Amino acid sequence: MTSACVESLLGSRPQAPAAFASPTLGWLGRLRADAVERVGALTVPTTRDEEWRFTDISPLAKMAFHPVRTASRLPAAAVERFYLEEAPTRLVFVDGVYAPGLSRPARDGGVVVASLAGALSAHAPAIEPHLGRHAEFDGNVFAALNTAFLQDGALILVPRDKTVAEPVHLLFVATQKAAASHPRCLVVAQAGSEITLVEDFVSLQDEAYFTNAVTEIALAEGARATHVRVQRDGGQAFHIANCAVTLAGSSRYRSVAVALGASISRYNLNVLQAAEGAECTIDGLALIAEGQLADTHSLIDHAKPHGVSRQLHKCVVGGAAHAVFNGKIMVRPDAQRTDSSQSSRNLLLTGKAHVDTKPQLEIFADDVKCAHGATVGQLDGEEVFYLRSRGLSDAAARNLLTYAFGAEIIERIPVASLRHRLGQTVLERTTATS
Repeated sequence: MTSACVESLLGSRPQAPAAFASPTLGWLGRLRADAVERVGALTVPTTRDEEWRFTDISPLAKMAFHPVRTASRLPAAAVERFYLEEAPTRLVFVDGVYAPGLSRPARDGGVVVASLAGALSAHAPAIEPHLGRHAEFDGNVFAALNTAFLQDGALILVPRDKTVAEPVHLLFVATQKAAASHPRCLVVAQAGSEITLVEDFVSLQDEAYFTNAVTEIALAEGARATHVRVQRDGGQAFHIANCAVTLAGSSRYRSVAVALGASISRYNLNVLQAAEGAECTIDGLALIAEGQLADTHSLIDHAKPHGVSRQLHKCVVGGAAHAVFNGKIMVRPDAQRTDSSQSSRNLLLTGKAHVDTKPQLEIFADDVKCAHGATVGQLDGEEVFYLRSRGLSDAAARNLLTYAFGAEIIERIPVASLRHRLGQTVLERTTATS
């Protein structure tokens, strides 16, 4: 698609907020300027591009969206049902704009959980080496768009050897029709620290809008992060997201991503094991129906020795929905003694449901242990028969098996209230689509 399609996603030229105008933040101006230049040079991908050949986003490019400058004034009662009881610290963004009245930031014990714009001046030395450095935008028009429109976002800084005992909740609420929001999140965890982060995308309306999110996570030596990402946008929404994670030596990254909403969604997760002994565990679930399209692309880049990675991605597809999974494991020449496994398991609930799955291994080292596999199928007839023989109806048996298939991923979420809510959603969805 042409650059004119990119302009339709821009809505207007990016404007730098006042918080970015400080002479000491010249690096930030240059970053945004570079991103604006790349937006002008790049085009919206089509199915002719190899990385997008299963995912047609032409409906997105045909629509016009407007950027949101100020947040809608929402009463707390409108969003309280999305709060997590285990997460007293939260940042709320309404149509991509920080809502301080709904948020509870933290600057306690050296931990910073705050608006990016509000914390820039005080924490620029910690931000500059990471913002825009992990999520590359040279060849990614959506990451470039996000960086060009960089006005605000979530900043999380965890000091050395600090364990944040309670989860941090980032809540992104969509309220406006035809709005384009570009949420940004930067997490920097210093050596020996630990944090649990929940990114949660929800909607208060059902009209079309566009969310274009970028998250960057940098873990220093021995740091640990658990990252839960829930996408439950409105049924007409478009959701594109990029997450880039860089792991230092002996660090640990655990991710659980759940995609339930949006008409068209795409999530790119890139994990770089940049030093020896890093580990990551990546779990994902896409539960879609009707005409939804959900695409997950992941890259686990083993760049150094003794890295470990585990990945399980599941899709439950009903109606005429289409799920895509493309997972690549790269083992570079220096990454000897890598131990990696990847599994893609997909369940089709109807004859019109469709899955394209492509697990990949690219190995350039000779002393490794790597495996991958993929399955696509319907419910096991013998399992259905077994449950029916125990007194369940055919529909109840199928509902139970479908729920169990998806709930395996939900059960890996370490936040009990969110796990319960999503479990109920999976149960409702699987009952409705059977």
